[in-house]
Amino acid sequence: MTVRALVLGTTGFIGGQIARAAVERGWSVRAARRRDGFCGALDDLGVEWVRADLNDPGSLATAMRGVEIVFHAAARYVHTGRGIDRAVAEACAEMDRVLSAFRQSGAQRLIYTSTLTTIGPTLVPGQPTDERSAYIPGTAGDAYHEIKWAMECDALSSGLPVVALCPTVVFGPGDVHLSISKPLLAIARGQVKFSLNGVINVIDVRDVAQAHVAAAERGRVGERYILGGRNVSLRDFITMAARVSNVPSPRLRIPDAVVNAVGSLSHWLPGDPAAALRTLHLLQPLNNAKAADELGLSPRPLEDTLRDALTWFRTHNYL
Repeated sequence: MTVRALVLGTTGFIGGQIARAAVERGWSVRAARRRDGFCGALDDLGVEWVRADLNDPGSLATAMRGVEIVFHAAARYVHTGRGIDRAVAEACAEMDRVLSAFRQSGAQRLIYTSTLTTIGPTLVPGQPTDERSAYIPGTAGDAYHEIKWAMECDALSSGLPVVALCPTVVFGPGDVHLSISKPLLAIARGQVKFSLNGVINVIDVRDVAQAHVAAAERGRVGERYILGGRNVSLRDFITMAARVSNVPSPRLRIPDAVVNAVGSLSHWLPGDPAAALRTLHLLQPLNNAKAADELGLSPRPLEDTLRDALTWFRTHNYL
């Protein structure tokens, strides 16, 4: 029997690739969007489009009718140091509407796309952190961290058959909104003239999508999984991205003291660059062993991911 799945957030980066992976798996996919006519990166994909809005309970109920699996990948990107409580309340209200519609739908499993920011500091000094460690509320001073932590907690404590997935830094084809890929494009354009200290974990969006499908089939309810690929220093990442882009690698490295000083001044500024400075100290190596063991996660080489992402951006006139 064909599995019927709904993807919330289909016109986004990760959601679009989840829909693609589900279609490739042979599933019947219902693709949710807020406005008619916009297909994200899925112009070539045979899906059933339906209108759904996280602020409209009726549209969510209609979208979920008759499906077995719901993928909730409609992420919120609110980066600010101000109005955090209000932003969290609004995000949790959206999550509550999704959970309520799911409860009424009779669907069998909800796969929630969380994020790496809900993972806390390592419990074993010197070792990459894993799912056992939880984000400490208030640590980041940024709305996004508080929102994603609150939403993940609401989902996993709902008593519903929820699996939470925590992708790390995601690159690859199909980021139509440039939700994550702005730094990669800046490197490819030769606009990045310096590197920073720190370590990030990077994964391909296609591997993230495959893990979502696997989680729907065999992920353990009530669990969360880090969807991570390679741990790499920021300097090595920028150097690799520059090499793949055929531009010179930056030679200048900004000292931590300067970054921290600028980050403290950026506390009241909105936007991705300010948030990156505010939260740079939270970057850390991550352990993907649980997803590898239970979901079959097998990340592809980082250089392949960067090359394929840049090829997609050139093909679609972003570069």
